[in-house]
Amino acid sequence: MFTGIIQAVGTLVAREAQGAGARVRIDAGTLDLADVALGDSIAVCGVCLTVIARDGGCWSADVSAETLARTTLGRLAPGARLNLEKALRLCDRLGGHLVSGHVDGVGEVVRIEAEAGGAQRWSFAAPRALLRYVAVKGSICVDGTSLTVNSVAADGFGVTLIPHTLAATRFATLAPGAAVNLEVDLMARYAERLAAIPVAAT
Repeated sequence: MFTGIIQAVGTLVAREAQGAGARVRIDAGTLDLADVALGDSIAVCGVCLTVIARDGGCWSADVSAETLARTTLGRLAPGARLNLEKALRLCDRLGGHLVSGHVDGVGEVVRIEAEAGGAQRWSFAAPRALLRYVAVKGSICVDGTSLTVNSVAADGFGVTLIPHTLAATRFATLAPGAAVNLEVDLMARYAERLAAIPVAAT
């Protein structure tokens, strides 16, 4: 599990085909790898990947064909900037919201508008099947980042990015038309499931 609070911005160094999947090598940037062991999980733009090798400030992971097809990882070229977060420990602060690292779908940046104080309002297109889990003032994970929803429309949603978020994530490298990974709030999925279960007569 993760929190959606990005710990560092890394760089995709290489991607090599491994059958239908791929092996990626990532420069961790300022992410501290001292406590990262083989088999540990790191979220890359919201995608949970397993560390299979470490080499100085870089680490590697295998990416399945399904993950390449269902996320943006299959579209990124070497040099791409990547949001990174190590897995949550029980003693950590939950600064964002609970994030599984299992991407639900891919959205698209539609519009970026400047706001007062250096903030920006971002509008995203999203698959309609996911929008029923998106609510104003609720949480959504975009490229691994926990964000608060400001608005919801029939075909997408809007958020506000504060200057700190813009500086600490890869969002500053994105422009309208860019694809982003989306994971809806787990609580919304569980609530829908519970509501669908018939109440037993007593």
